[in-house]
Amino acid sequence: MYYVVYGILWLFSLLPLKVLYLFSEFFYGMAFYVFKYRRKVVLDNLQIAFPEKSAKERVRIAKSFYRNFIDTFIEAVKLISMSDRQIERHSTGEFELVNSLTEQGKNIHAMAGHQFNWEFVNLLFAKNLKIPFVGIYMPISNKILDRVFYNIRKRYRTVLISAQDFKNKRHEVFANQYTLGLAADQNPGDPSNAYWMDFMGKPAPFVTGPAKGAVKNNTAVLMVAFKKVKRGYYHFSVRLITEEGSQFSPEELTYMYKCRLEEVIREDPSNYLWSHRRWKHQWKPEYGEIYSFKK
Repeated sequence: MYYVVYGILWLFSLLPLKVLYLFSEFFYGMAFYVFKYRRKVVLDNLQIAFPEKSAKERVRIAKSFYRNFIDTFIEAVKLISMSDRQIERHSTGEFELVNSLTEQGKNIHAMAGHQFNWEFVNLLFAKNLKIPFVGIYMPISNKILDRVFYNIRKRYRTVLISAQDFKNKRHEVFANQYTLGLAADQNPGDPSNAYWMDFMGKPAPFVTGPAKGAVKNNTAVLMVAFKKVKRGYYHFSVRLITEEGSQFSPEELTYMYKCRLEEVIREDPSNYLWSHRRWKHQWKPEYGEIYSFKK
């Protein structure tokens, strides 16, 4: 069945992007107006993050978000048949800092948020880095689609490890020099075992693993920001958080990441995954203090 699905998607991917975006517009209309897919979640999230904006402005951001969201999956399918040259034309990035740190013998944590289009950034980093790029991902529940996307993502030899397997395989990863790609704005499974911080105006829990690993292994920590230049074209910038993770506590590193994530979200609100329930957990006193540090 996998080969049937893959064959259909491959044929679909051969269509020009201009044609594929017509499908995207259709699915956008169905998601936003007909099925109202997570529309309340999106608008509630935008209300929390941007209370200073009018309801009309937040709806405008929501509509742009849905277009970006659908485009991401349409573009991911297009990647099945995209040539290397096409990928390079549609996505650019900054790798000088990463490769400079690599030459110094550093291991690197490349922290990011759920911005669009994460499929391009995975391919671009894996292709341009001088050491293995390790991507931590959440498997798709549909086994066939999970295999399709797994094969798209490993095109340039990204070392893909599911979040569930990482604990058992991390020693293999840390045995050699590496760059670890992390979407560090995931909701923790246990909100009582998290770093609670004010995020876009409301307390939210942050996973502890990325920062703890950076401190323990003294990695360099970078923030990767995604910019949608225009439809189908992306640029990825890299900002240094620290060259020496062990100089900070895990809470401090998480806070610095959190502040930079807020900055990139505010630069282009519609390019963030607002259907993700970032504030589904409510802070309780027994969770401990809400951390706050200087940047």
